[in-house]
Amino acid sequence: MKKILVTYKFPGNYLNEIKNYEVKIRPENENPEKWLLNNIKDAYGILITLMDKIDREIIDHAENLKVISTYSVGYDHIDVKYALSKGIRVTNTPEVLSDSTADMIFGLMIAIARRLVEGDKLIRNNKWEAGWYPEFMLGTDVHGLTIGIVGMGRIGRAILKRAHGFDMRCIYYSRHKHDVDAQYVDIDELLKKSDYVVLCMDYNSETHHFMDYDKFLKMKKSAFIINGTRGKVINENDLIKALNNKIINGAALDVFENEPLKSENPLTKMDNVIVTPHLGSATKETRDKMAYVAVKNLINTLSGNEPLYEIKI
Repeated sequence: MKKILVTYKFPGNYLNEIKNYEVKIRPENENPEKWLLNNIKDAYGILITLMDKIDREIIDHAENLKVISTYSVGYDHIDVKYALSKGIRVTNTPEVLSDSTADMIFGLMIAIARRLVEGDKLIRNNKWEAGWYPEFMLGTDVHGLTIGIVGMGRIGRAILKRAHGFDMRCIYYSRHKHDVDAQYVDIDELLKKSDYVVLCMDYNSETHHFMDYDKFLKMKKSAFIINGTRGKVINENDLIKALNNKIINGAALDVFENEPLKSENPLTKMDNVIVTPHLGSATKETRDKMAYVAVKNLINTLSGNEPLYEIKI
């Protein structure tokens, strides 16, 4: 019976659908990388997450591997080119998480604009002393202001749809123009005009540290940066410097250069920053759909059928 490796327990009962294979699930107390290295030699398929780095060393340990199915949209944790060169197919789970991620990103934007986390902490720390007065906890509107969306893929389009519902002025920058109800501008103009800069691009060698100090200098001092896609598209040290120097108004971040984010990181000490632990797709409904797609991709590939989604570069 052919062996399949699963690095994490997934929502739902979708693993039960892999009936014709020997399914081996990593024990929670074992290091994922070491476990893969020790078990991948005779595996025909692996079901992984963003937390699993599939590099040349792991691929070279595999003698029978036919498919890498990742429970994610992003695939920068996989050496895809090397896998493809070895005849190994790579699949992912796009589309099913776009709306949930867009909800999260838009929620972060509202939360940072209206100082919701600050207000919550104020009450919890028993510091709400003066009641209501005209200049108390003033935030910034979302409706009617300008959103600049960087990247116009599935998540970018989902955010654009929500922005229209708030009567926002919508501009975007992408490698290519798209047929969407928003004005296409270059990145400098987007940074100059946007009240909210929302990052929605893929992460790759071209977008690594896309947002650096020079780009923060081009933003409005009243503007916010929102990131819920990939942490490494922002140079985190430059962001911290920009915030400390009051170059921009604030940031709302669901992803970071290094995860998990440590409590000693300066971002966690700033009142004008919201940090959340990579929750973009974290709804029961979406994670169930992701599990279904990831398992279906794996089964289809191993049975000689086409996966639902395949990465081809």
